[in-house]
Amino acid sequence: MAAAHAPEFQASDTLDALPRAPATSVKTLGWRGVMQTVHREGAVLVTNHDRPEAVILSPEAYLALARAARAGTRKDADVLEALRARFDERLAALQDADAGDRLRGVIDAPAKLHGKARAGAGH
Repeated sequence: MAAAHAPEFQASDTLDALPRAPATSVKTLGWRGVMQTVHREGAVLVTNHDRPEAVILSPEAYLALARAARAGTRKDADVLEALRARFDERLAALQDADAGDRLRGVIDAPAKLHGKARAGAGH
């Protein structure tokens, strides 16, 4: 007999999508019964008086969530580092010897929009 394959777990922003198991049924079904549901459904929401208490996942589902969280954290760190580098590059221009003169020149010069409003770094 082939080993049972747990369905691929899809994380959700809500607990409503998860199959529920009241804490009393966890006690009556036992661990084996709960794990059968986990392997069949991917996860189980354990409730106590209809209030969520815990989510039981397979090890594979937990590892997938942990990998996704790490990947998101790395991506956020990379974006933040790129933003920091762009800011530092722009800020470094203020250290140039002629920075004050250039700034006064920009402020004193009339705006040349040629009939178009412009904002930001876009060209």
